[in-house]
Amino acid sequence: MTTKIILDTDPGIDDVMAILFAQAHSDIELKAITTVYGNVTIENATHNALYLKQKYKLQADIVTGASKPIVRPPVGPTVVVHGEGGFGDVKVPAEVEGQADPRPAYQYIIDAVKAEPGEITLVAIGPLTNLALALQADPTIVDLVKEVVVMGGAFGENDHRGNVTPFAEANIHDDPHAADMVFTASWPVVVIGLDVTEQSFFTRDYLDQLRDDAGEVGQFIWDVSRYYLKFYSEKVGLEACHVHDPSAIAYVINPELFTLREGPIRVVTDGVAEGMTIQKFDGRTYLHDDWMEHAPQKVGVAVNDSELLALYRSSIVEYAASLK
Repeated sequence: MTTKIILDTDPGIDDVMAILFAQAHSDIELKAITTVYGNVTIENATHNALYLKQKYKLQADIVTGASKPIVRPPVGPTVVVHGEGGFGDVKVPAEVEGQADPRPAYQYIIDAVKAEPGEITLVAIGPLTNLALALQADPTIVDLVKEVVVMGGAFGENDHRGNVTPFAEANIHDDPHAADMVFTASWPVVVIGLDVTEQSFFTRDYLDQLRDDAGEVGQFIWDVSRYYLKFYSEKVGLEACHVHDPSAIAYVINPELFTLREGPIRVVTDGVAEGMTIQKFDGRTYLHDDWMEHAPQKVGVAVNDSELLALYRSSIVEYAASLK
């Protein structure tokens, strides 16, 4: 079965890896790329997406989304991780072909799921502002979306709690109010957070082999990954990078790669723990319980990392061969 997705993204380095993964695998129909601020400004995000569409002849619509969070002040682009333009040391041409859809991303999402009710999965690998704006504009979409898959959050499993603060993951920290809206809505949500994404690694050897075996696509992934690996080596102490955004695509292709836990989720929206994600999964009744009235959602707590890495590699290699 082919899954139709709208990929909501702030195209930085691991977003490139995810976009090409989604394009590469025959089980995914990439209908649109909706952009959002985060790793880069919204202008850069849309420009990067249009460049990828041109470079790889993507059929997906490109749609410009939100430029800032709903409530909190903007954190600003993650230059230290993704570089000034989002693709590390790779410079995107100043002029690219094509134009973005004239609608704002939230309206595009609403229109798309109404046109194909029950068929579209929203995959969000950046701040959740576009999805929250869509919910605000038309709450009925919760009954029209097939599933929402989010790369974000951290729940303390496998000793993973945060990456931009001690208790917050970057995408959620960028717009905690939006994340709380998305997680507490009554549509089905699967959260693929640091608990599982930091259990998988693209090592230097893995990326070198992908460069050697996957033609121009592998070379491009290798090129953009240089800046990323430098950050991981100098700031995190790893000679590899975590498999963040591609893990959300892997879930869409093969959910059985992940072990999930169910329960309602809330997000801390201010204070020192801003952006912290907390899931209630004990089933108890409490006198005071701000989780109780909300829909149970699913959180990834374990991953078959070797199969995930094999899936990514085979998908990119086969895709590269198809382009020759």
